[in-house]
Amino acid sequence: MALLGKYVLFMLQMFVNRERFSVYVRLVIDECMAIGINSVFIVTIISTFIGAVSALQTAFNLISPLIPLYVIGQIVRDMTVLELAPTITCIVLAGKVGSNIAGHLGTMRITEQIDALEVMGINSASYLVLPKILGAMITIPMLVVVAGFLSILGGFLAGTLSGQFTEMDYIRGIRTDFNPFTVQFAIIKAFVFSFLISSIFLLAQLLMS
Repeated sequence: MALLGKYVLFMLQMFVNRERFSVYVRLVIDECMAIGINSVFIVTIISTFIGAVSALQTAFNLISPLIPLYVIGQIVRDMTVLELAPTITCIVLAGKVGSNIAGHLGTMRITEQIDALEVMGINSASYLVLPKILGAMITIPMLVVVAGFLSILGGFLAGTLSGQFTEMDYIRGIRTDFNPFTVQFAIIKAFVFSFLISSIFLLAQLLMS
């Protein structure tokens, strides 16, 4: 309960004595570059291979002639959109976001930049923490959408190039019984995960420093 109370107070402190809006715009853009743009490459590789493995493994286990091949596309689509894209992407980014936060705040603490901000009357929590949280909540859902698309594309390429199913079977499976709410649900999960990852890592780093 003590840690929960510190977490709530830490979050409330960000909205006290804030800086001008233009200051946050620049800081949020910098954090979007550090957290999101620099993570595109690793997200691309992981999501593509996850989709490829999911499609091939599903095709390998569907040995019954009573099950049509387009079911593989359905399974890969639902696995990717509901679980693999938001969960795996956020797990991977948790390490990157955590290391980015630890490195940035640790350097600022050692060089006494945080103390200098406090002396100048600047709310260090609002100036340093809020842009990181906003940057994570903007870029991580975008990366989850990219990961979902690339995962489905990876399954398509792996399955068709290996001859496990045809292009029409896979595309039919993707389009069959599609529920648009699954995409909304994945984005909601990405928003929640990005907020928790960034805020908890920031709180832990500030408490340890």
